[in-house]
Amino acid sequence: MTTAAAYAIDAPDGRFAKTTIERRELGPNDVLIDIKYAGICHSDIHTARDEWHGTAYPCVPGHEIAGIVAAVGSGVTKHKVGDRVGVGCMVDSCGECSSCLAGEESYCLRGATMTYNGRVPEEVQPGGVTFGGYSTQVVVTEHFVLSIPDGISLEQAAPLLCAGITLYSPLRHWNAGPGKQVAIVGMGGLGHVGVKIASALGAEVTVLSHSLSKEADGRRFGARRYYATSDKQTFRELRSRFDLILNTVSADLPINDYMRLLALDGTLVMLGLPDKPVAVQPFTLTGRRRSLAGSNIGGIAETQQMLDFCAEHHIGAEIEVISADRIDEAYERAIASDVRYRFVIDTATI
Repeated sequence: MTTAAAYAIDAPDGRFAKTTIERRELGPNDVLIDIKYAGICHSDIHTARDEWHGTAYPCVPGHEIAGIVAAVGSGVTKHKVGDRVGVGCMVDSCGECSSCLAGEESYCLRGATMTYNGRVPEEVQPGGVTFGGYSTQVVVTEHFVLSIPDGISLEQAAPLLCAGITLYSPLRHWNAGPGKQVAIVGMGGLGHVGVKIASALGAEVTVLSHSLSKEADGRRFGARRYYATSDKQTFRELRSRFDLILNTVSADLPINDYMRLLALDGTLVMLGLPDKPVAVQPFTLTGRRRSLAGSNIGGIAETQQMLDFCAEHHIGAEIEVISADRIDEAYERAIASDVRYRFVIDTATI
């Protein structure tokens, strides 16, 4: 086994502290990555504080990883030492089920192995639980390592490994593009990337945000229109307007009001994870043949496609780079929406 420096949390109400973790020895199909940057995702906060239950401590979060290849196993062919690479939300899957064979590893029927807090055999990770990107190094199976094109800086690319693919996948799946009216609900870490990608795909993009405080940013990212959902007139004016609505927030929204904004055959896709069940009135669906759907991250091939697309269109996340000793502060600020728009840890400070 090898060791790496990391920042870990030991309890739901604990604070992050520097520690040393073990990583497995490099296998024939493995890639050793020197992590340069790690994005902070809101799901890191939920997991670190055991808000989704089942967190194993000590916990090292981080599934928005960007770095440089330090070593490769004897069987590795896709990556070489010195390559710019990334790792997203998962580090393995069964590779045999219908989902995996279709390139949809995130929907693995046996369950993909998550980058952190994933249960694995001891030989895969000492202790039987995966540790994430709030660390200096990680060992990952070659198939789950992505190439980061030169057109994106490593620090701006890191959040794309989660936020980017979370938005790119449904935009592609529901055919966002020229002639399509797309609404993005929320202008946070997910939403701002969605605006950029949807606009680059050629869709006409509208942001639906609680207030107009980020309107200038939204328009700069490519939104044609920007509406405050706190204004009841918004829901009257935009009724039956959109082909696709992507809900990036985890608040318990009045979902029927948003569903009525869909045009004939329109779809509202849930990306955020609200606490309460979503209740939809049947007539809201049948009146315009509307659909309510959900989407996870994408598969590995689609994630690489997303990175290549973002590089081609000069799309990166809007970030604030922090030192590792500010993780607790960043969590509090993220909860308060006091970031535009994603925190990224400079792992050189670990």
